[in-house]
Amino acid sequence: MKTIAHPLSALAERFKLTLHGDGSRLIDGVGTLNGAGPSQLSFLSNSKYAAQLASTRAGVVILGEEHLADCPTAALVAKDPYTAYARIATVFERLPQAPPGVHPSAIVASSAKVSPSASIGPCCVVEENAVIGDDVFLGPHCLVGADCVVGAQSRLVARVTLVTRVSLGMRVLVHPGAVIGSDGFGLAFDRSLADHGGWIKLPQLGGVRIGDDCEIGANTTIDRGALDDTVLEDDVRLDNQIQIAHNVHVGAHTAMAGCAAVAGSARIGRYCMIGGNAGVLGHLELADRVTITAKSLVTHSIREAGEYSSGVPLQENRQWRKNAARFKHLDDHVRRLSALEKDKNHE
Repeated sequence: MKTIAHPLSALAERFKLTLHGDGSRLIDGVGTLNGAGPSQLSFLSNSKYAAQLASTRAGVVILGEEHLADCPTAALVAKDPYTAYARIATVFERLPQAPPGVHPSAIVASSAKVSPSASIGPCCVVEENAVIGDDVFLGPHCLVGADCVVGAQSRLVARVTLVTRVSLGMRVLVHPGAVIGSDGFGLAFDRSLADHGGWIKLPQLGGVRIGDDCEIGANTTIDRGALDDTVLEDDVRLDNQIQIAHNVHVGAHTAMAGCAAVAGSARIGRYCMIGGNAGVLGHLELADRVTITAKSLVTHSIREAGEYSSGVPLQENRQWRKNAARFKHLDDHVRRLSALEKDKNHE
């Protein structure tokens, strides 16, 4: 796919950045400070990489005002270099373009509504009463189940499964292997059954509603609701291998890192950040702008914004084993300390 070069002056004007240097220089790609060449753009947003700036071969660097004097090449000055880079880098992204229409190997139900501008790829299945909006892209082997809706300009990369009663907003990006709308884990234990009793599966009668501009990572699973819908509001970003259980509600602009898990009926506020491998127990609520650090377990509702952590930090194994042994006696030590304090107060 042919790369298009852009003059620096055009990039500066388009993204409203201050240019220092030759505006006629052509830029055709991006790279790191160490790896970029004279026709590529790089950025400096983390001061620990500032030492690499002096030797960079990049044609232009996006940076803050405080690093401008040390830049040996052209510079684009931004208040937030990382955000500025994220915006400019989209200019150089070249996604494969699929022609509109339905691939001969795809199967589309007669009751489904598919926009003429949508692209339905090889081996896709679109089931009864599904709706595929304008400019939607369904990559190979995607399944859009009965009564599902895929909003305009959404992109299901490959092997994405929308099981049933799933509604995607506009410009939703779903990566390979994601499963949305599968059964929630709803069970009731019936002790009247033979022997020692057994499980009865609860029907999952709700759906999944995902807002505009969301992103769902590879192999992430989002279960449909038992009664009400599971909901992701606008601009929610989920990394790979995340589990969202039935009836969870995730507020707008929240982001979760890989392998996080949210149990049933939990409510996550707006602008929250959930670290990798963190967990939120069921039926809890997190306020807006809460950050949960990696590997933390949320066991109670959080009512105020802020950063929260749990778990034991990594230690040398011998020290960890000692502390683990002491932890078993923690309750006894607390009781003894409390008794000593009472005796002291009585003196």
